[in-house]
Amino acid sequence: MALGQEDLIQIQQLIDKTLASRPEVVNANVRYELDIQERIVRVEEELKHQRELMLQGFENSNKRFEEMRVDMDKRFEQLEKRFEQVDKRFEQVDKRFEQVDKRFEQADKHFEQIEKHLTIITQRMDRFVFWSLGLTVSAAIAIVKLT
Repeated sequence: MALGQEDLIQIQQLIDKTLASRPEVVNANVRYELDIQERIVRVEEELKHQRELMLQGFENSNKRFEEMRVDMDKRFEQLEKRFEQVDKRFEQVDKRFEQVDKRFEQADKHFEQIEKHLTIITQRMDRFVFWSLGLTVSAAIAIVKLT
């Protein structure tokens, strides 16, 4: 069922007549639109305020990160200094070990000299015992032959 142009005009006239007889409905639509516009304005202002707060929060975060970075840089510098001190201590320990090694080498040389002296003394003692035994046996033979 298609509506003709005349039917549409008649429906429009009825709607206009009804709205004219009830002005509060027209005014209600206008009020509703004004309320919506006011709400939109308030929402936009609140969004603007939220954006400003977010930007301020980002700035504060950036400042904190920068402070943390500076603090971390200081800590890393302190750690580097400590590592340098530890390296120096290790170098000192290495020098001490070298000194101890030199002392051990000197002690080894000293023990080698003592060993040589003991070998010489042992050889002399062996000769002394051999000659002592020889003289004792010779004296015993001489005494036995004389008697």
